[in-house]
Amino acid sequence: MIVVHHLNNSRSQRVLWLLEELGLPYEVVRYQRDAKTMLAPPALRAVHPLGKSPVIVDGDCTVAESGAIIEYLIDKYDGQDGRTPLVPPRGTPEKRRWTYFLHYAEGSMMAPLLMKLIFDRVENGPAPFFVKPIARGIAQKVKGSYIEPQINQHLAYLEAELGKHAWFAGDSFSAADIQMSFPLEAAAARGGLDARFPKLKAFLERIHARPAYQRALEQGGPYELLR
Repeated sequence: MIVVHHLNNSRSQRVLWLLEELGLPYEVVRYQRDAKTMLAPPALRAVHPLGKSPVIVDGDCTVAESGAIIEYLIDKYDGQDGRTPLVPPRGTPEKRRWTYFLHYAEGSMMAPLLMKLIFDRVENGPAPFFVKPIARGIAQKVKGSYIEPQINQHLAYLEAELGKHAWFAGDSFSAADIQMSFPLEAAAARGGLDARFPKLKAFLERIHARPAYQRALEQGGPYELLR
């Protein structure tokens, strides 16, 4: 039985979704973020030294990092029981796109989104009255001059990519779309993904309508990124 160490409102939600798409049995061990710091609890360090989620345990194998987990599960279980494979055939242009977006999601897209989250907290968080205007001004400057233009550049790029194909790897749904879901949901929640990007909005509507996605939400619990 695969065990998913699942942190609320985190990347591990898409691991649950992948397992549902693959039709695999699994067990969820839940962890809650600290309400003030939003950090993972120390208990996760007993599973993996970095104390972060997602982490899966499959027999004697422990795998961390979303992309590595996806590749592990795809390599071991994809295409079983007559299900449509979630990875394109090796050596095809679609497989190259699949690999690219599997790594792009965290390697490129998440960096400016994380920076925006941090500087939003700097701008709006508590601070001594004589420091707050300075902190707010710095945060607004960094966001306006660098972070938000970077996010918009990524969103425009992805909008154009979905103009070429229905899904990120090509014309068929794949695990690359699962990996891309988290940064796009984060962008929709707090990163500027709005009506200017109709293809990305439509992508989110399509994945949210998938039965496996809905089942994963039931297993993972409330998912604040959707608000």
